[in-house]
Amino acid sequence: MTDMFCWQCQEALKNSGCTTVGVCGKSTDVSNLQDLLIYLLKGISFWGTRGRNMGVSDNATDYFVAQALFATITNANFDEARFVQLIKQAVELRDALKAAAQEKCKALHGNPCPGGGPDWADWKPESYDLDVLLAKAEAVGVMANESLDPDVRSLRELIIYGLKGIAAYVDHAYVLDAEDPEVLAFLQEMLEATTDAKLTAEELTGLVLKTGEMGLRTMALLDRANTGAYGDPEPTQVNLGVRPGSGILVSGHDLRDIDELLQQTEGTGVNVYTHGEMLPANAYPAFKKYDHFVGNYGGSWWKQKVEFEKFNGPILMTTNCIVKPRESYQDRIFTTGMAGFPGCEHIPDRNPGEQKDFSKIIEMAKTLPGPESLEEKTITIGFAHQAVMNHAGAVIDAIKSGDIKRFVVMGGCDGRHRSREYYTQVAETLPNDAVILTAGCAKFRYNKLALGDINGIPRILDAGQCNDSYSLIRTAQALAEAFEVENVNDLPISYDIAWYEQKAVIVLLALLSLGVKKIRLGPTLPAFLSPNVTEVLVKTFDLMPNGEVESDVAAMMVGA
Repeated sequence: MTDMFCWQCQEALKNSGCTTVGVCGKSTDVSNLQDLLIYLLKGISFWGTRGRNMGVSDNATDYFVAQALFATITNANFDEARFVQLIKQAVELRDALKAAAQEKCKALHGNPCPGGGPDWADWKPESYDLDVLLAKAEAVGVMANESLDPDVRSLRELIIYGLKGIAAYVDHAYVLDAEDPEVLAFLQEMLEATTDAKLTAEELTGLVLKTGEMGLRTMALLDRANTGAYGDPEPTQVNLGVRPGSGILVSGHDLRDIDELLQQTEGTGVNVYTHGEMLPANAYPAFKKYDHFVGNYGGSWWKQKVEFEKFNGPILMTTNCIVKPRESYQDRIFTTGMAGFPGCEHIPDRNPGEQKDFSKIIEMAKTLPGPESLEEKTITIGFAHQAVMNHAGAVIDAIKSGDIKRFVVMGGCDGRHRSREYYTQVAETLPNDAVILTAGCAKFRYNKLALGDINGIPRILDAGQCNDSYSLIRTAQALAEAFEVENVNDLPISYDIAWYEQKAVIVLLALLSLGVKKIRLGPTLPAFLSPNVTEVLVKTFDLMPNGEVESDVAAMMVGA
């Protein structure tokens, strides 16, 4: 027995699993409450899948499943009290769905339907006291069933982590009123499948790829939502310096949050800066009209403790990527959406037809000094798929002439491990006829390198957030169409993906569902992949771990 067990992120202790406290900073209690929440989401899914077959469903419950999954991804929510609330809500929604399904069953068949289901579909706590919930959580965690086949466990967890990535993307889309009920139904179908003892490892492998297919669909939904609301990102020079005056720093991924904050700060004298995965907001046309939208401050998520200290003003965390703040600036951290940290004030969700109320953040900013300068330079961003297609002629000509020999997709996540210097070294070592396609915070390992351009095409084409990984896929598909290549593996594109959390997992599964082969994945392979599951991925897709920089670059340049 261990105090907790979590192996969902790349930094799992000893690449095995965190057992006393998360490397991410997640407490034992929060980890166990997350396990219990997932257990109860499987209960909602039990009644949801059966009810849907009879025409019984509830949109609010379906969306809740996505949001609750999102709350459990790495570095999103560390707030014990919030998870107790989510667990209570899960039980209430599950039981309401159960009652509706049973009532419909009775109406259809004229007889009362069987009232029971598995424990996750029926269990209800005596109270919502923490001790009661934690006692149950100990019996339902990842390793609770010691006799479960390791390969089945591995595949079930791989599906669940893919679903967490889908849930994050779908929540961002729904915030912008872009909906797809089939995606929400899929989340429940797959959660239900992870409880099915009859499914073999081979059948679960098929569901892993099906999860990747739905991940691709969800990415496309989010892409339409973002560009429909704010326009197609444009190639943009982003200022990394500071401007005199007070400021608010916005981190995370949620574009609607920064949209509403920019509106509410207009004319107040308060400047707005992006941080981390919010950097790509600077490339959207809709935001360029704001004179007080200064640019980007700082770099990757794991440098928060230094950069947030020096920013001096309030920080808004819109989604995941928060790390335990220092006491010296914790009172300046505000969370919103599914993000949370104990001791940090949380901005409630918007009411229908209204904006979120950011007035407390704005008023605090007015009383604090402006940020200290970290650097004075600019970087180029904004090469989402439409921007690349706008330059398609030049790109295709450069490929045909041999000026561009290879594209290397270096998307994904950044992290704290020193081994991630590998990605900086790969970027520096790639020959001058190679172009990097990137999205996600992995780019902070190399996006400030002076790598130059090829015939005016920057050698680092930054498509945006990890949420924008769809752009990398669309770019590859567009090149395949342009060169009349049926198989994307025949394109001059290599994949060197960095992963950290579950949104990167669904990006990987999406690539696998498209049949993409020879993906390098690092800095370590996931701890939740059993040896046999890893072997299947290696044999089927030529999935490989990182090797030595020089040999990896040489292999990538020839498609090996």
